[in-house]
Amino acid sequence: MKIGIVCPYTWDVPGGVQQHIRDLAEALIELGHTVSVISPADEDTPLPSYVVSAGRAVPVPYNGSVARLAFGFLSASRVRRWVKEGNFDVLHVHEPAAPSLSLLACWVASGPIVATMHTANPKSRVMHVSGPALLTALEKINGRIAVSEAARTTLVEHLGGDAVLIPNGVATRRYAVAEPLPGWPGEGGAIGFLGRMDETRKGLAVLLKAFEILGPERPGLRLLIAGPGDADEVLERVPAPLRDRVVLLGQISEEDKVRMLHSVDVFCAPNTGGESFGIVLAEAMAAGAPIVASDLDAFRRVLLGGKAGELFTTGDPVDLARAARLLLDDPDRRAALSAAATSAVSVYDWTNVARDVLNVYQTVVLGTAAVGVAH
Repeated sequence: MKIGIVCPYTWDVPGGVQQHIRDLAEALIELGHTVSVISPADEDTPLPSYVVSAGRAVPVPYNGSVARLAFGFLSASRVRRWVKEGNFDVLHVHEPAAPSLSLLACWVASGPIVATMHTANPKSRVMHVSGPALLTALEKINGRIAVSEAARTTLVEHLGGDAVLIPNGVATRRYAVAEPLPGWPGEGGAIGFLGRMDETRKGLAVLLKAFEILGPERPGLRLLIAGPGDADEVLERVPAPLRDRVVLLGQISEEDKVRMLHSVDVFCAPNTGGESFGIVLAEAMAAGAPIVASDLDAFRRVLLGGKAGELFTTGDPVDLARAARLLLDDPDRRAALSAAATSAVSVYDWTNVARDVLNVYQTVVLGTAAVGVAH
């Protein structure tokens, strides 16, 4: 099968959607299919052989964050040429409701189209205002996928229709085994955080407040933080006596991300909202990290209601401190949650998820062909 995949967000900035697309493309290639991905990317960004650049992206406020999207004449021209030359059996666009390459691809494509919705934002002003304009592109979509119930609800409330629920995938083998970073986790215990430090909804501020509670009572406890953002600004929010126990790695490679997840006693996902699935959570589960997570609906579902991770009240640093303390003091509980997480995340392995996506492709292609014959 010849498959074209459209990535709306720039390839050179890490993100859950980009990783989803990369892993899906590689899983499909491993299954014997021909795959091409088009994505915004800076000219000096090294790209995998299956990725085509649609030009540089620009920052656009979207879904409570700042997304880097491409949506101009140059991008439209490159998308049009890519679609024409690709002659794909099926086109798979991601986040078609965003002002991005996916929307452009929907406008120019004429064959079978599958769309995946990642966004969980029931009050999206952008989607509400632009609904009528979006419909001219979205009505061409033959099959819809949502990565979570929250994403499916967003789609239905704003755009109508329905979608097949296929969760994000995780390359579980990639995360299963790794050497911890030098000196970690250490005797005093370590809590880890992975995400954009300057994005409010990722919840780092909640974790830092919890560390103000935990730090003084646990002299050896450290925080290990990875992700893009201003390190100095983060440290300024930490009381001076605790700053030398907060280690900021900045943006890290995929290899070091796996090592980081194996370097902590507890992994914390303190997100405050806007999460439809939580790919970082699933990666931590695949690494066997004991997890403390906010009780968002999406996180609660992935963690089996608390059976595969400790939950705390979203946005409450006192409750986060309680949950972290519980795990730090109980090695047996950590081991049990680690085993439960490793087992629970297996359902999200890309070997399973990619086949589910292929089933949607095949259904759409057969359905389109049947309509063509009927006409």
